[in-house]
Amino acid sequence: MSALNWGAAEPHLPILLVMTPIFGALFSTFLRRGVLAWLLALIVTLSLPLMSITLLLKVLETGQPIIYKIGNWDAPFGIVYKVDQLSAYVLCVISFIGAVILPYARRSIAAEIEEPAQSWYITMYLLCLGGLLGIVITGDAFNAFVFLEISSLSTYVLIALGRHRRALLASYQYLIMGTIGATFYIIGVGLLYLVTGTLNFDDLSQRLSTAVADPGMRNATLTALGFIVVGLALKLALFPMHVWLPNAYAYAPSVATAFLAGTATKAAIYLLIRVVFSVFGTALSVEALPIPDLLLVLSLAAMFLASFSAVFENNAKRMLAYSSVAQVGYIMLGVALANQASMTGALAHIANHAIMKTALFLALGAVFYRIGSVLYSDMSGIGRKMPLTMAAFAIAGIGLMGTPGTSGFISKWYLAIGAIDAGLYSVVFMIVASSLISVVYIGRITEVVWFREPSPAAATAKEAPLSMLIPLWLLAGLTVYLGFDTRLTADVSAKAADILIGGIR
Repeated sequence: MSALNWGAAEPHLPILLVMTPIFGALFSTFLRRGVLAWLLALIVTLSLPLMSITLLLKVLETGQPIIYKIGNWDAPFGIVYKVDQLSAYVLCVISFIGAVILPYARRSIAAEIEEPAQSWYITMYLLCLGGLLGIVITGDAFNAFVFLEISSLSTYVLIALGRHRRALLASYQYLIMGTIGATFYIIGVGLLYLVTGTLNFDDLSQRLSTAVADPGMRNATLTALGFIVVGLALKLALFPMHVWLPNAYAYAPSVATAFLAGTATKAAIYLLIRVVFSVFGTALSVEALPIPDLLLVLSLAAMFLASFSAVFENNAKRMLAYSSVAQVGYIMLGVALANQASMTGALAHIANHAIMKTALFLALGAVFYRIGSVLYSDMSGIGRKMPLTMAAFAIAGIGLMGTPGTSGFISKWYLAIGAIDAGLYSVVFMIVASSLISVVYIGRITEVVWFREPSPAAATAKEAPLSMLIPLWLLAGLTVYLGFDTRLTADVSAKAADILIGGIR
């Protein structure tokens, strides 16, 4: 397997992957017209998957991580970027979602954002994308915090620019919860620095192995672990720390909702997995810690309670927001079970859920573009007026249920095998039962849009523009394709899971 040829730039792809969207954001601030900022962002984002794929192919080919030293300083004195199989895989997911949304975004942004703010909106989009990529690629705990805040601060603006007045309240709620989460994370990182004297992830894992032999240091290490897990749980919207997410998704502009649903929580999940398994897992016995049991309970609660909340929603974006909380529960269930099969399912679902949920929100964004609403009452019968849009929505929704022949089924299959390997047969039943709840809320909206008479708003609707349909159907097609060809998701996830599980005590 040969890497793509980038010539002289190839050795610097790790830093280029992060700096390209950040400098793109800088340049877009000087552009007064939204269409020019969008064109710049389109060029920037389309280059990012090529870089990510190159890094993934190189790591898979050599079997060794890529270490990029900032300023040529060795760790722990300098910050390093580290690309291994796990980080390269997540980089591909985030960069792909960031790129596929941009062709769709032009019309959506023009319809929902006033012209003076459109270039600013694009700036925040690129800045958030750069921050998320930085979280995944950095090998330094404090640098991860910096990128976490870059992505969060730009996210607050993306949400606040929604034209509904409640977008400001949703942004403020996320600001408060995000700040609390970041504070918890940085307190935990500070405690780790006091214990070990380093912030580099690899050095932390080595030095913690020695530090935990001392009872006092062990207690400080466990305290640090608790702060970091709670802080990141807030960021990834793990139940019951998800209260910011439904309003944020419901009232943000359509492009922001689709982008955040596909990427933001995935970067936080990656960071939690990286810290728990690669840092603490080498020094402490994961099975002896209360973290897996706690995550198991919270994950199962998310799978059921958030799904029940989705059933009774009458706003389609809020329904999918609660669904996202439930799907995060599936991912964290795989992390909690902490065996090879379950971790494969969790990592595969990072990509599968990103694709399916982005497709669902893009479909709703196209509906909003035509009728200015995503309330069930206004969407009644709109499938007859926008058949291509709602057919793609139905395909992604079927994937979300975990129907055989879709990518969602692959994820849940591995999670079920992981539960069996752990001897938790009741969890297998819960995976199936919670999936049946998703049949109810996806079935409910399907009945509304296809089998009811068109509402006054839907009666005059037209099919979405081609620039919106192409990205939407690309994601819908991948939902089916990845249900049969799992080389891009489950196979890569299995290799990453082997490394993670093999590294813990």
